[in-house]
Amino acid sequence: MRLLLAGLLALLLAACGRQAPVGQEAYVFGTRVEVIVWGAPEAAAHAALGEVLREFDRLHRAYHAWQPSELTALNDAIAAGRPHEVSAELAGLIRTAQQLATQGEHLFDPGIGRLVALWGFHADEFRAALPDPAALEELVAAHPSIADLKLEDDVVTSRNPAVALDFGGYLKGVALDRAAAILKRHGLDNALINIGGNVLALGSKGGTPWRVGIQHPRAAAAGGAPLATLELRDGEAIGTSGDYQRYFEVDGHRYCHLLDPRTGTPATGTQSVTVLIPPGQGDHGGGMLSDVLSKPLFIAGDDWPRLAQKLGATQVLRVDMAGRIAVTAALQARLTFPSGTAAVTVLP
Repeated sequence: MRLLLAGLLALLLAACGRQAPVGQEAYVFGTRVEVIVWGAPEAAAHAALGEVLREFDRLHRAYHAWQPSELTALNDAIAAGRPHEVSAELAGLIRTAQQLATQGEHLFDPGIGRLVALWGFHADEFRAALPDPAALEELVAAHPSIADLKLEDDVVTSRNPAVALDFGGYLKGVALDRAAAILKRHGLDNALINIGGNVLALGSKGGTPWRVGIQHPRAAAAGGAPLATLELRDGEAIGTSGDYQRYFEVDGHRYCHLLDPRTGTPATGTQSVTVLIPPGQGDHGGGMLSDVLSKPLFIAGDDWPRLAQKLGATQVLRVDMAGRIAVTAALQARLTFPSGTAAVTVLP
């Protein structure tokens, strides 16, 4: 799930005579992370960036889906049918995820961690192999869902032992919002935060908007040109879900990590979905929403316009499995497509 920071380095270096940008990179959440601060003293910027990266690492370790963590301890308790007390932070994540999963008609449900593991995606490197059909059928029949969890005074119980939480589709968005809050607390109002293609912008770079590119889903592996570019405004967040980052192929068929809970199999019909979230939308942070909402829209397939309207997602771009591009009018007005781009269908 990538967004190219199109021409970002060149644009930054071209700003001769201005205060240099300060950036730091890391590898966390299984992806490359980059945070760039503009127009701040170097020492102050590095202090804030260090705190941001430490928070990323803490979130990654606390809620890792398959290495020992607070999340795996909860999943072990669920499987054993035991109540389990969790931190206030994890309890809050569960409540928010339950609400967002319901709004998205549970097309994207973080309670299907055992299905994700069965398909082999609970690994940094996964092999090209289909799951055992009997095991898959049994797990799908159990209908695991985050809705099966009950919280009372931060104690979690589950009516379904097949539930296992996987916050892989939420945590990068949570981290974006945490990073923005840390930077603002340090008095830094101009920054670009990129977590594996989920991007949040603060302010601008010397009065010029931050410009980013939407990854072309079939040019991703080759590092090709972006599908489109746009200028991000202060507080906006953008996220993309695609079938081109975590996937394997068997007999020429692509199996991606985005699973449809209704079938227990990888979603088909879509190459990528991008969602742009303006500041102040909804009750949750824009980073989280940009990360979360692209998943149910991806899994919804051709039904995505209806679900996008229900979710209040007005700025969406989708590339279907045939490579056809559809975009809402609100986002189309913001995008610049390269010359030679195939016809784009604009929806209300």
